[in-house]
Amino acid sequence: MSAATDEVSGAAGEAGAAPGELRKTADERLLRTSRPRRLLARPELGSVVGALAVLVFFALAADGFLRPASLGTVLYASSTIGIMAVPVALLMIGGEFDLSAGVLVTSSALISSMFSYQTTANTWVGVGVSLLVTLAVGALNGFLLTRTRLPSFIITLGTFLMLTGMNLGFTKLIDDTVSTKTIGDMEGFPSAHAVFASTLTVGGVGLKVTVLWWLGLVALGSWILLRTRVGNWIFAVGGNADAARAVGVPVDGTRIGLYTGVAFGAWISGQHLLFSFDAVQSGEGVGNELIYIIAAVIGGCLITGGYGSAVGSAVGALLFGMTSKGIVFAEWNPDWFKFFLGAMLLLATLLNAWVRKRAEATA
Repeated sequence: MSAATDEVSGAAGEAGAAPGELRKTADERLLRTSRPRRLLARPELGSVVGALAVLVFFALAADGFLRPASLGTVLYASSTIGIMAVPVALLMIGGEFDLSAGVLVTSSALISSMFSYQTTANTWVGVGVSLLVTLAVGALNGFLLTRTRLPSFIITLGTFLMLTGMNLGFTKLIDDTVSTKTIGDMEGFPSAHAVFASTLTVGGVGLKVTVLWWLGLVALGSWILLRTRVGNWIFAVGGNADAARAVGVPVDGTRIGLYTGVAFGAWISGQHLLFSFDAVQSGEGVGNELIYIIAAVIGGCLITGGYGSAVGSAVGALLFGMTSKGIVFAEWNPDWFKFFLGAMLLLATLLNAWVRKRAEATA
C-alpha cells in the first residue's frame, strides 16, 4: 500500500469512517447529475414557464397576437428592455445594483447628438465620444463602490440624480430647450441609423436591428457566465465577496467591469434612441432602471446575488414585451399594465424560490 493510500486510510480512521466508505463518498461526487435535476437547477426555468403561460393567455385573449407583424412588435418591445436587462442581470448576479442605468441611456444619446451638432462633425464622431463618456460613467460607479465601500444603492442613486440634473441642465444650456436639435441631415446619420435603428425583413416579418443586438448580448453574456473564468468570478463575488477575495478573485476589478458592462448596454440603447428619432428629450429614461431590474428578477436573478443567467433576463424581457403589447392587442385599458407587471414579478419570484428548493432537495 502506498503512502498516499495510507494517508487516506488514516484520515478515514480519524474521522470514524472506513476507507471503503470514504471511497464510496468520493465516487458519489463523480456521478453525473441527471437531466431533470439539471433542468430544475436552471435559474430561467420559472420564467420560461411563465412566458409560455403568458403566450397562451394572450393568444386566446387577443385576436392577431400571433400574427407575424404582431410578433415583430413584441420582439421589438422586448429587445429595447432586453439590451439593458442582460448586463443588469450580470451585475445582479455579482451582487450589485445600478439605479442610474435608465438615465444613462438618455445621457448617452444626448452626448452623441449634442457633440455631433455643436462641432458639425460626422455623427460617428459623436457616437465614439458618447461611448467613451458612457463607459467612463459606468467605470466611475464601480470605482466609487470599491473605494468607498458604500452600498451600490447609495452610489448609483447619487449618480442617477446627478445624471438626471445634468441631462436637463446641459441640454437647456446648449440648445435652449429640453430636447436636442435634429441631426437627421448630418453626414454619417444614414449609416449610423442602419447600425442602431434599421428594420430588417426576416421571413416576411419586419424586425428591428435591436433584436439582433439583444440576441448578441444574450449570447455574449451566456458565454461569459458559463465558459470563462470571469463568469466564475461574477458568481463568486455575488455569492460571498469576502470568501472570493480570500481565494484570489479580483473582486474590485470584477465589480468595475460589471458596471462598465451596464454602461455599454446603455450606450447601445442610447444610440438606438437617438437614431430612431434624430432628436432626444432630456427627461427620458427616468424609471426605466426599475424595469431592467424587474426583467432580470423575473428571469431568475436573486436580489441577494450569486444566482441567475443571461438567458433568464432575455425571457424576463420577453415577458415584459408580450404583456405590454398583449394588453394593447386585447384592447384592454393600458392602465392595467403596471398591475400585470407587478403580478408577474411576485409570481416569478415565488416560482423561482420554489424551483430552487426543489433543485436543492433533489441534489
